[in-house]
Amino acid sequence: MDKNIKNHILFVDDERDVLDGLKRMLRDMRKEWEMSFAGSGEEALEFLANTPCDVVVSDMRMPGMDGSQLLSEVLKSYPNIVRIVLSGQSDKEMILKSIGAAHQYLAKPCDTETLKAVVEQACALRDLLADDSIQGVVSQLASLPSLPTLYFELIEALRSPDSSMNKIGKIISKDVSMSAKILQLVNSAFFGMPQHVSSTSQAANLLGLDIIKTLVLSTHIFSHYKGSSKAGFPISDLWDHSARTAICAKEIYKTVNHDAKAIDEAFMAGMLHDVGLLIIGTNLNEKYEQALNLLRNEEITSYDAEKKAFGSSHAEVGGYLLGLWGLPQRIVEAVFFHHNPSKSSDKTFTPLTAVHIASAVEANVRQSESLTISCPINEQYLEHIGMLGHLPKWMEVCQKVLERQEENG
Repeated sequence: MDKNIKNHILFVDDERDVLDGLKRMLRDMRKEWEMSFAGSGEEALEFLANTPCDVVVSDMRMPGMDGSQLLSEVLKSYPNIVRIVLSGQSDKEMILKSIGAAHQYLAKPCDTETLKAVVEQACALRDLLADDSIQGVVSQLASLPSLPTLYFELIEALRSPDSSMNKIGKIISKDVSMSAKILQLVNSAFFGMPQHVSSTSQAANLLGLDIIKTLVLSTHIFSHYKGSSKAGFPISDLWDHSARTAICAKEIYKTVNHDAKAIDEAFMAGMLHDVGLLIIGTNLNEKYEQALNLLRNEEITSYDAEKKAFGSSHAEVGGYLLGLWGLPQRIVEAVFFHHNPSKSSDKTFTPLTAVHIASAVEANVRQSESLTISCPINEQYLEHIGMLGHLPKWMEVCQKVLERQEENG
């Protein structure tokens, strides 16, 4: 994208005072953004029919066409526009109606820096989308999973002063299939729990909320495509690979750094690192097969095979989706660069490093019949960040995790 072209943001709210307030608080962004303001959903759609936009930030509760209806129309007619909800707590029911039409949710009152950061990240992702030709892939997708209702409810519960693990567990238990999947994973050999975990509340207590939120996200994404995938795409294998990569990444990170938040981020990124492959493999089946054939017949990496087949890679598509959802930057970066870590601007040991190693080792050990079979470890990257000497230890850690899982079925 031409760096001289400003990103265009459309703000929609029926209260003139709110729009005037947004104009004042964002005055210093005029050099970086083109900003427009609409007083209703109908006015917004009329504006979009004549003016290209990058991001729409809409209120929920508006007379006539409400925010949910507006964003649904934007999704239908302008699918590449990033859609953000800016709403009050009283609009919770309406926000839940908009799941699928919105990428992110911001609560009123929203401070200037938070609003700027969210819109800036959305614009940066759009720039990345254009620069790396991901847009051509995303535009062909039949479906892109929405942020699950459960995840939104968890975030809301965490903001509440009377939140508790028991309350979190009750929210998750509303979805029977998701609860079953989470308990199945928690009780697997990977986590090495000393006792059987029988409830989602207990799981939340033992694992922590960040990991529970990640399991909710990953279970939702895999379930989204379970019934619609075409024959031959290995969804169950991909789930297993993601779970094993997550545990390996977590254990790898612990050998270098004991920062609990970063350790959880390594797990979260490992669990989500191949969501782009799931999205592409179930939507662009013929091109996925073409990439597999290139991988089998030519001595190239899976990244290069994907680039040849559909102009982008699953890592970039997955990173784009998680970035739209507003996940932490280090998780988005780990997903986006897990096949090409040297392209990251961060030249230190991060969750990206752990996920890159874990994914490569797990895929090469299992040799599954998918694009994950070709994941060479980038030793030049490891040398550049001063961590090449750790590689034998990390491979040993992964091997122990995978052997433990094999022994316990």
